[in-house]
Amino acid sequence: MSKKALYGTPLKRFLRDYKRANPQDFDLVALLQSIEYPANVGSCFRLADGAGLTELVLTGITPTPPNPTIDKVGRYKSTRVPWRYEKDPLTSVYDLKEAGYQIVAVELTEDAVPYHQFDYSPKTCLVVGHEDHGVTRATLEACDAAVFLPMYGKGLSLNVHVALSIVVYHILHCSGAPTLDQS
Repeated sequence: MSKKALYGTPLKRFLRDYKRANPQDFDLVALLQSIEYPANVGSCFRLADGAGLTELVLTGITPTPPNPTIDKVGRYKSTRVPWRYEKDPLTSVYDLKEAGYQIVAVELTEDAVPYHQFDYSPKTCLVVGHEDHGVTRATLEACDAAVFLPMYGKGLSLNVHVALSIVVYHILHCSGAPTLDQS
């Protein structure tokens, strides 16, 4: 087994071959509700590009591109990833529901289930909230469900872009994942 790291063209070929052999069957959107720090927004753009998200929806006080920190941290993925801004997150939630998306908050709530035990729809929008205050009560009430990441240490939560990344990649690679109806 070769332990040599891949760079440049060999890396591009490796990833291209992997994508061809493992096509993505989910239509995923992430809604960022009042994510305050541009570095977290930039990380979400980088995640959205890497995981092939359909769209990022930025709402509330979430900073938008162009922004030097978003651009630097996100490696300019905001120029490649489809995104839009909507002041009121509920407007976007209802629009996405109308388009057939299941709306799932990544948030600690009384009825939240562990992220790895939830049955995600092939069209899912994941909602993440402010770094300190989380997803608002009004937005949570509009969501179809909530999932959480179990914490085993003394900390009560992870950084918002880390939590979003874990859930996104779980959805993309969990066993028995549903596929989009191609008819």
